[in-house]
Amino acid sequence: MTRTILAAALLALTPLSAYAACWSGHEDTATMTCADGMVYDASEGACVDQTTS
Repeated sequence: MTRTILAAALLALTPLSAYAACWSGHEDTATMTCADGMVYDASEGACVDQTTS
């Protein structure tokens, strides 16, 4: 009986581990697209006018 309860608990928790593995690590994979003449400034966290030097 104990083995059955343990197996049922393991099967019930398996989707949670898959969800946790999929959830983390995606924060740094986003790409930022700015309008023409603008560039992304990481320190500002936004698109800013592109300056030429």
